[in-house]
Amino acid sequence: MPTITVEGPPVSLAKKRRLVKGLWEVAAAVYDNVPAEAIVVLIRENGPQNVGVGGELLVDRRPK
Repeated sequence: MPTITVEGPPVSLAKKRRLVKGLWEVAAAVYDNVPAEAIVVLIRENGPQNVGVGGELLVDRRPK
């Protein structure tokens, strides 16, 4: 079964629904030999307190 994983900042439930539907539709078209109901989309939300860039947490890089 194809699995799509998206990692990013938290978004609203409505935006997650749009994201899942859009990714699923594209994957279903590409994997036309796989049953569409077998395609899985996983969303992993990473808040700024859980992401580091350049040796700093994103939460600490925000303008004060």
